[in-house]
Amino acid sequence: QVQLVESGGGLVQAGGSLRLSCAASGRAFSFYAMGWFRQAPGKEREFVAAISWNSGSTLYADSVKGRFTISRDNAKNTVYLQMKSLKPEDTAVYFCAVDSFEFRRTVIPTERVYNYWGQGTQVTVSS
Repeated sequence: QVQLVESGGGLVQAGGSLRLSCAASGRAFSFYAMGWFRQAPGKEREFVAAISWNSGSTLYADSVKGRFTISRDNAKNTVYLQMKSLKPEDTAVYFCAVDSFEFRRTVIPTERVYNYWGQGTQVTVSS
């Protein structure tokens, strides 16, 4: 049984930073790309960032490029999302997800390729 547990969310002022973590269990985590998505109130879930199984490839949404950094530690079965220069529009529930295809060479910003999801962690950025 695959389990993903996000942590690190909270309330922060605009311009501040947070680091989200996603701990994975129940699968050979290191074989799969991982992604972060977010869902703001009243909006659809959207892609934030993704990282390939070996950290060789990363991808970011334009809205977070240059402010967010995705990384992973396969020895700890954990993926991170470092968020800096946060803006009120970054307020959302952030979800991590596991790619359904092992050893994918590229990362894909589409929900349908991710088949396991965490429960999410709330990030609130005040102005």
